[in-house]
Amino acid sequence: SSESEEEEEWEPKSKIARKPRLPKKNEAKTKKVAAPRSAVARKRAKKVAIKEEIDVSLPIAPAEDNRMQLLKPKEEDVGTKPKTLNQKPEVPKKKEINSFQGKNIKSLESDEEPSTSVPVVGNQVKPEKSEEDFAFDEPPFKKIKSTTRPEGKPVKSLGGNKVKEEFEMNWDIVQALSEITNVEPWVCANLIRLFQEENTIPFIARYRKELINNLEADALREVQQTLEELRAVAKKTHTMIQKLKKEGKLSSCLLTALLNCRTLEELDHVSAPYKTGSKGTKAQRAKQLGLEPAALSLLQNPMELNLFSFIRPNTKGLATIQEVEAGVQHILADIFAKDKDTLDFIRKLCQQRYICIQSALAKVSSKSGNEKDIDKFQLYHEFSCSIKNIQHHQILAINRGENLKILTVKVNIPDGVKNEFCWWCVNERWRPKQFLKPELMRILQNSVEDAYKRLIYPLLCREFRSKLTSDAEKESVMMFGRNLRQLLLTSPVRGRTLMGVDPGYKHGCKLAIISPTSQILHTDVVYLHSGQGFREAEKIKRLLLQYNCSTVVIGNGTACRETEAYFADLIMKKYFAPLDVVYCIVSEAGASIYSVSPEASKEMPDLDPNLRSAVSIARRVQDPLAELVKIEPKHIGVGMYQHDVSQTLLKATLDSVVEECVSFVGVDINICSEILLRHIAGLNANRAKNIIEWREKNGPFINREQLKEVKGLGPKSFQQCAGFIRFNQEYIKTFCSSKKTELGSHGLLTKTGAQGKKKSKPTPSALQQPNPLDQTCIHPESYNIAMRFLSFIGGNANDIGKSDMQQKVNAVIQKEGLEGTAKRLNTTVHTLQLIIDGLTQPEGFDIRTDFDKPDFKRSIVCFEDLSVGTILTGKVENATPFGVFVDIGVGKAGLIPVRNITEAKLSKVKKRRSLGLGPGERVEVKVLNVDIPRLRITLDLIRVL
Repeated sequence: SSESEEEEEWEPKSKIARKPRLPKKNEAKTKKVAAPRSAVARKRAKKVAIKEEIDVSLPIAPAEDNRMQLLKPKEEDVGTKPKTLNQKPEVPKKKEINSFQGKNIKSLESDEEPSTSVPVVGNQVKPEKSEEDFAFDEPPFKKIKSTTRPEGKPVKSLGGNKVKEEFEMNWDIVQALSEITNVEPWVCANLIRLFQEENTIPFIARYRKELINNLEADALREVQQTLEELRAVAKKTHTMIQKLKKEGKLSSCLLTALLNCRTLEELDHVSAPYKTGSKGTKAQRAKQLGLEPAALSLLQNPMELNLFSFIRPNTKGLATIQEVEAGVQHILADIFAKDKDTLDFIRKLCQQRYICIQSALAKVSSKSGNEKDIDKFQLYHEFSCSIKNIQHHQILAINRGENLKILTVKVNIPDGVKNEFCWWCVNERWRPKQFLKPELMRILQNSVEDAYKRLIYPLLCREFRSKLTSDAEKESVMMFGRNLRQLLLTSPVRGRTLMGVDPGYKHGCKLAIISPTSQILHTDVVYLHSGQGFREAEKIKRLLLQYNCSTVVIGNGTACRETEAYFADLIMKKYFAPLDVVYCIVSEAGASIYSVSPEASKEMPDLDPNLRSAVSIARRVQDPLAELVKIEPKHIGVGMYQHDVSQTLLKATLDSVVEECVSFVGVDINICSEILLRHIAGLNANRAKNIIEWREKNGPFINREQLKEVKGLGPKSFQQCAGFIRFNQEYIKTFCSSKKTELGSHGLLTKTGAQGKKKSKPTPSALQQPNPLDQTCIHPESYNIAMRFLSFIGGNANDIGKSDMQQKVNAVIQKEGLEGTAKRLNTTVHTLQLIIDGLTQPEGFDIRTDFDKPDFKRSIVCFEDLSVGTILTGKVENATPFGVFVDIGVGKAGLIPVRNITEAKLSKVKKRRSLGLGPGERVEVKVLNVDIPRLRITLDLIRVL
């Protein structure tokens, strides 16, 4: 139903919107660098194009026109570059394929067989090109613009794009991206454009929803990574082609084979024989001996072939008929193994058959090697699993075992595949043109078997293994990202004075008391575990009462259990009365690394590193995001096999998750730390430093516009970060009123004069006005729509977040509906929804309030107390594909195997992410099994709290 509503809304809109937007296009063209406004206009026009294309009620041809219009600038970017001639003609090919996608979406919706539309498209595209100019007026503009400066962007980024799309391949990047990631082609096309314009993932996910069909940040990240992989393949292919051209080894069929490669494995396979330094394959040596004509005539006209004429008694490799036959066989095998159809056939055959991956204990390791290590891989000593069903964590475990030389691994392809393949090669694909003599037939059959055994089977094994491994790595990294997100978005515990405890035996427990605003009030060391626990209790009680602190945060490192028992005991005895003290355990992963980092010494210069970690532990409960951002993500300890996966991929994903979390929560520009600012979309270490310097020099920022005055913050960075930076209105109002009185007494002249050269252009007073919209998630590009919406509902910008505003908004939306209102304001539903959210969210709204708070307790259980059937509550500390680890407060996390986590047990109330459970969630569990020697606890999930 929603789709049909959308169509009704969009058809008229596209007709209206088409004309008014055009003048804006013109303005954009005349300016050197388009102002952000016109960029928005362009985006709008593009939104229209997309919606129109999906709309089934339109005839097919316009939809294709739009498709081409949408992808147009990308092609022009390609066209304007200086290029080798042989690549030029391939640009139209891209157009054909793209319009075919538009066609394809269309045809799938209108019950028309997509395959039949392929030939038609070829014929249609050409006439359409000429029509384009008067069917829609936009493409010509884009053409003019992109010749001077594509997309109205500064030239700098053009240089950046040049390398990327320069490499034309025989496949279309949009199509390939869409097939690999299962994202619709039009979305992929838009994403390629958005990423080329250097948009960040948080920005796209929040402010460009209509262009990406509402995808989540995780999906965007996947598309981005796949795009980079495809570009890497294209780049490497072209380097290879240049190299082979130089060496004079490039034939037309090799060129085609290289341009067909989609993965690095395929590329390696095609280019392996031509690498310098290898002594050449058997086939190459046979070719050097001049046996190629013999091999080819065996396939083409075998009647005239006489192998005996090739014998040269004195030449090694041609001395006897057997050697000649072997040489011919090697050349044929080489031809078969490089042939695309042959490889496609065997790959398809493998998909239908049962192929399993097997691991066994290596013979060497069982003699020598560490007993303990070998036991770790007990599950995989006799392991076999279909490659379709094997789990990601099993792949990573097998790979690790193989690297440690404890396991041997092989891929098992059944003999049936080989037999069927050989029969097909001889009787179908490579069937000779004429009748073969038996001895020649024998050579042909041997070549096919040789090709399979020596060349094709190893290639398939490599392909399967590398595909499984890369999938498993990606899943592992995605899992790490999801866990990290959930940890970073733990609900902050505001407004409490906290005591952080970093437990230890010999060197004592480090204490730090911090105020509700994160200031360090007191630090100390107490020795609880060296027999003087009782004396120290007095000191702790005195501190807690002095600072009126009733929450203790204990790090989960060494001596954590003893420290917990100590506090639990005192609390049970009501020792701290009148205070009702509670404690919680928090992960201290990375705290010690952080405490000796340069950042920490800059932040707490006169504190001993040991005490710094106690401060860090307390702050992790107070504002987890602000504290955990300071630690390198991979030290936070929520991953699985994190040392076995590609470190660059891991780092890129985790940094991207941190950026997404910090951006979506938002930062208050006037009080946040430099470290937090770095992680906002569009900012980096340098820009963050400049913002802080500006703030120290000129006082607090009053509105978002002022960010543009900061050095190094251009229009692009501003566009990316503006929506995620918040301004606390109360703070700014007090600042402004004090400023006004100052100005009154000094007179205006001295003020502007004193600022000297820096602000020679007098700042208009409008700039210095606080804007109430700056405290919301609404992007400055939508401010005028927001103001129109406010006047439409009769609201006032100063009532943002009050219940009054909520009522007005609800009344209008109930009457008009979202779509109707959006049409009235000439905007999209997504943008309107964002504006509504921004206006109605209460002041100081935090998206983290939906997430879980730490688990505060007053008593304890220990490992030995556990018995089967005990019911406990705990907190998830890590999630993996095989199950979820839960901290139940006994010093060792228990595991809920994945088979015990069913949909029915997960709570419906909480916003469920794609994953069943994640770090920080509180669960009720039942003990199923306690294995004391191996320190393993198996749990069953009862419910999520």
